[in-house]
Amino acid sequence: MNTAMKRMNTDIKTVDEYISMFNDEVQALLQQVRAVITTHSPGATEGIAYGMPAYKMGGKPLVYFAAFKKHIGFYATPTGHEAFKAELAPYKQGRGSVQFPLNQPMPFDLIKQIVLFRVEQQTEKAAQ
Repeated sequence: MNTAMKRMNTDIKTVDEYISMFNDEVQALLQQVRAVITTHSPGATEGIAYGMPAYKMGGKPLVYFAAFKKHIGFYATPTGHEAFKAELAPYKQGRGSVQFPLNQPMPFDLIKQIVLFRVEQQTEKAAQ
């Protein structure tokens, strides 16, 4: 099964199941991305949405990630990406998405900053 088909597999029920589909090197990166997210968003719930790992706070999307053949996709909604426009500039992007190439060091600190920003956004929205 190719990577794109794996990502869209709707039979996947857990993040562990999702991560287990990839080779050891990619699994290690996915586990690290997961750890950054869960460490810095302790109130978030973990699940699968759109065939990929998804994190929500108060039932609202926080961030998602997915593995592909040559990159890890990270999705922090458009607001998460707009706030880090300069830091994300070196990476290929779409609206609300960024691609971190597998052949480059994974920017875990940047992912942490984006997650913290999204948590703050969700917390502020919930307080209103």
